[in-house]
Amino acid sequence: MTEPQNRLPILFIVITLVLDAIGIGLILPVMPDLIQDVEGVGLSDAAVWGGILATSFAVMQFLCGPLIGNLSDRFGRRPVLLVSLATMALDYVVMALAGSIWLLLVARIVGGVTASTQATASAFIADISRPEDKAARFGMVGASFGIGFVIGPLIGGFLGELGPRAPFWAAAALATANLAFGYFVLPETVTDRIRRPLDWRRANPLGAFRAMGRLPGVRPLLGLFFLYEFAMFIYPAIWAYFTQFRFGWSAGMIGISLALFGVGVAAVQGGLIRVYLRVLGERNTVWFGLAYNFCAFLAIGFVDNSTAVLLMTPLIALGAVVTPGLQALMSKAAGDNQQGELQGAVSSTRSVAMVLSPLVMTQIFAAFTREGSPAILPGAPFVLAAALMLLCAVVFAARRGGAQAAYRQ
Repeated sequence: MTEPQNRLPILFIVITLVLDAIGIGLILPVMPDLIQDVEGVGLSDAAVWGGILATSFAVMQFLCGPLIGNLSDRFGRRPVLLVSLATMALDYVVMALAGSIWLLLVARIVGGVTASTQATASAFIADISRPEDKAARFGMVGASFGIGFVIGPLIGGFLGELGPRAPFWAAAALATANLAFGYFVLPETVTDRIRRPLDWRRANPLGAFRAMGRLPGVRPLLGLFFLYEFAMFIYPAIWAYFTQFRFGWSAGMIGISLALFGVGVAAVQGGLIRVYLRVLGERNTVWFGLAYNFCAFLAIGFVDNSTAVLLMTPLIALGAVVTPGLQALMSKAAGDNQQGELQGAVSSTRSVAMVLSPLVMTQIFAAFTREGSPAILPGAPFVLAAALMLLCAVVFAARRGGAQAAYRQ
């Protein structure tokens, strides 16, 4: 396709990826109220169900990402993307109408499948791009997710003021509109020349973990990376429940605070990280991030002033330099012919952390907020996250032998 012909399909892909990210952030501000409305339980029990719903979504994304990508190699990008969008729109309608927690669970499972289209979207971008344009266009993929993670909580919080189900009707309308747009502008890019049969071995989501055995110098840092991601996922896992319990925040205020956090993370990882790395170097950047996050988690866990916590929210993101620093160190420790294996292992490690963290964090929140609890401490999950930062520091300091030498600058 010529460059002018590419513009509308690329716009469709960008909108689709933004909607995928919105689908994650959209429900966060209203989920406490929705679960309480559907299940008739208190906030503590609602948090437990929220963890189950978040984990089910993450599990399906993890399991289905490779499968969806391989289906697009066999049947084409266009049908996979359009069917996913149609299913996503229907899924939002189901969530808006759901009258039981089990229907919400089914909807979250289906939602995780339909949000697993990043691989297909990236493949479409690769299909239509010249080699010299691919890097910039893949950058748009990451930016699209960033935009969605910022505006998702804002939309969810704003519409949540109208009722806990209003955001889902809006999301269904957006997905339907994008489906209609894609139907008219999205071409098929998989031809008989590049089409390949479905191979279930390529669709195995656990395949990337095999790479860890071939990356001995990276294994300690992958373990650290898991602990760090597990701790950082505390924000989407319990933020809405925590701030509602401690400060009585509405869905709108929760959405604003999550959007501020998203803007802060985007600013740090999109620009400020270069300053950190230039001034501190990779190792010291990781040390700074771990120390900063330890202090931030403790502050959130114990500060009981609503305004102070809201003002702290974007500043918390200053600690979001650990992930880029760790990825740089792991990339140096791996061989030039192992970089693809490394990225697969990193992605799988993050996915497992996203699956497990909501279950643990919401259970701890419930244990320390239920009536009759020996100690009422809604910030207990943040205390755990601070402890995990200390554990990360121990792992980081305990590197030995050739791996440690590889990390030195």
